[in-house]
Amino acid sequence: MTVLPHPSLQPYADAWTHSIEAISELVQPLPEAEWNRATPCPGWSVRDVVSHVIGIECEMLGDPRPIHTLPRDLRHVVDEFTRYMEVQVDVRRHHTAPEMTSELEYTLIRRARQLRNEKRDPQTMVRGPLGEQVTLETALRLRAFDVWIHEQDLRTALGRPGNLDSPGAVVVRDLLLAGLPKVVAKRAGAPAHSAVVLDVHGPLEFLRTVRVDAAGHGTVDGTPSLGPAVTLAMDWETYVRLAAGRVRPAAVADRLKVEGDQELADAILANFAVTP
Repeated sequence: MTVLPHPSLQPYADAWTHSIEAISELVQPLPEAEWNRATPCPGWSVRDVVSHVIGIECEMLGDPRPIHTLPRDLRHVVDEFTRYMEVQVDVRRHHTAPEMTSELEYTLIRRARQLRNEKRDPQTMVRGPLGEQVTLETALRLRAFDVWIHEQDLRTALGRPGNLDSPGAVVVRDLLLAGLPKVVAKRAGAPAHSAVVLDVHGPLEFLRTVRVDAAGHGTVDGTPSLGPAVTLAMDWETYVRLAAGRVRPAAVADRLKVEGDQELADAILANFAVTP
């Protein structure tokens, strides 16, 4: 385990290490054809997901971004964010399995060394995705989030489920829940003074209530509501897939239990994805 001098960074370093090592173990033995398997991440194969992980970790190391022109026929590239992310992916699209695993392993070693030597304060501003400035703590939290989500993409594509309760899963739970008030209060338009309960079971179990105040602002807490407008119950894996935009509600309707205002529930589920 990589021990950092600032305790607030440790959970994210641990989660990142656990997930990226799991990714490495998943793809090391893959034959060439398996790298072309489609994943739940729109438009991306196994090779593409691993390319993305390598590329963003290289950017965290301070490596220059590739100079590369994207093809015009990539239908999943729809805005500046997806265009930015696609460059690191497309530049590796024709790399062989040995090239991919070698670069992944080398990048992992370099990043682990960088983390071991990390002495900066957690509030130090560093370069984040798309080049914006974020705190070091936020940057590490987002990397832990990203690699766990993509580990699950790979597991789904390869039929190798696991690590749904790993350190990365806890980081992902907290980040996804932070986006829930916006989903309920702003996107779905839940009425003032209403409450929506989310009841999740499985490897990570939790119950959260989103409360909408008189001004239409939402907050989330762990206290049950006596009269919620809507209660949504689902398993943890389904929650992640919905909130990360990997699946649409209709595709997992048999794994959802809805009580209360059906119209509001439909609006919440239609706007459930909180990742870009």
